[in-house]
This record gives sequence, structure tokens and C-alpha cells, in this order.
Amino acid sequence: MSQTLILSLQAGDWLALFLHYMALSLMAVGGAISTAPEMHRYLVDQNHFLTDPQFNASIAIAQAAPGPNILFVALLGWNVGMNAGGFMTALLGVLVTMAGIMLPSATLTYFAAQWGHNNRELRAIRAFKQGMAPIIVGLIISTGWILASVHNDPARDWRLWLVTVVTALIIWRTKLHLLWLLAAGAVLGWFGLI
Repeated sequence: MSQTLILSLQAGDWLALFLHYMALSLMAVGGAISTAPEMHRYLVDQNHFLTDPQFNASIAIAQAAPGPNILFVALLGWNVGMNAGGFMTALLGVLVTMAGIMLPSATLTYFAAQWGHNNRELRAIRAFKQGMAPIIVGLIISTGWILASVHNDPARDWRLWLVTVVTALIIWRTKLHLLWLLAAGAVLGWFGLI
């Protein structure tokens, strides 16, 4: 992750980061990755806590690593903390972002799941589940758009866009396991084709 920043974060900045991640937690209906565009706006565009390459590398590294999908939030917090001082502030960044993203949604999910299970035959519950599907798809597409438009030069990045469209079509139309597509993307990247 090239180009680091030197930040001076005060207690109010850490609290604002925590509260922002708490709000994102309640919007993360399709998983935390669906809120990545808002995280980018807040961390990169608005507050300049991270650079574009740091943000994108954080997501890419966390998604490539084995483990839960939420790891990218910890890595974003780690990088904010590293930019603000070093190892101890990096740990603080991980704690702030992970607690912020996990506490509200975990609490709400627990109580909503209990209620939803007890009332699963209600028409409103079934309608809610069906209505959320297109919203989640839209949030995930917007995340892909943010991650794919690093250079903002479609003429230069046409191969990246082509691979993205072909991969989406393969996922949509076949039952090919995603790991094969991930491996194919890694090979294309290794040889510098995308």
C-alpha cells in the first residue's frame, strides 16, 4: 500500500469514526461489503483518513485472505490507525471500526431474527424478504463500481471491465464455482493482462 498519510486524530475523530461505522452497521443489509462506497466516501473523500490505493488494497487483501468477509473493516481501521501514529493507534482503529460495525447489526439481527422466526408466515415478512433482494444487489454492484474505477479511465482499463462483465455473466448463467473465477482473475493479473 503505497503513499501513506500522516494524520493527527483526536478523541472526537475516533468517536465520529465509531458512530459512522455504527450507522453503516444498520445499513449493511447485504453484508458490510455493501457499504464500501459509503466507507470510501467517508474515509477517502471526506476525511482523507486513507488514500484511494490504501482503501482498495485493504478490501482486496481482506477479500483474498481466508476468513470472514468482515475482515476488510478491520484492515481499513488498521490503516487509519497506522496513518495516525503506529501500532497502538492501528489496534485502536481496528477496535473502533469493528465494534462500530458489529454491535448494532448483531444486536438488531438477534432480536429481529427471533421476531421474524416467530412471525414467518406473515405477508409483510415475506414481502420484506423479497423487497430486500434488489436493494442488496444494487449495493453490491455499487461496491464493484467503486473498486473497479480506480483509474477512472475506461479506455485504458477496458480489459478490466471486460473481465468484470464476463465474470458477472458466468456467475449469473452457470454453476461454476467462484474459486475458479478467482483463480482465473489471479492468473490474468499475474501476467499483467488486467
